[in-house]
Amino acid sequence: MMEKKEQPNPVDIHVGERLKSRRILLSMSQEKLADAVGITFQQIQKYERGTNRVSASRLWQFSKVLHVSISYFFENFSEKRVPATQYTGMSDNDQETLLSEENLMDKKETIKLIREYYSIPDEKMRKDLFKMIKTMAANMRNSG
Repeated sequence: MMEKKEQPNPVDIHVGERLKSRRILLSMSQEKLADAVGITFQQIQKYERGTNRVSASRLWQFSKVLHVSISYFFENFSEKRVPATQYTGMSDNDQETLLSEENLMDKKETIKLIREYYSIPDEKMRKDLFKMIKTMAANMRNSG
């Protein structure tokens, strides 16, 4: 009889996704991050997939290398990712999550857009670009 392989915990998956997102945002390779904390790049891969749980001390190391607070790794965690049998809340009714199913900050397109935006040295030009995008988005919402 074959044993069923246990699925990664949703919290571990989320922490791994946040680790990967921040690493990519900083244009850091898995190898460079691994070297900075004294582990192999294969271990970074396992953390990023959520197949290995990140210890508290390792999370602290990552937060220092990636210049974020430890809480960064848990931000935007959607309770909808957690099976109903785990971590039930105190409420008698369903609680709505603050995020959609897909976290936009984990998309490569979002990361590239942020990098390009901040590569514009002129702050006024960046703000004007932001206003233009906001206006375009509002016009699209209103016309559709």
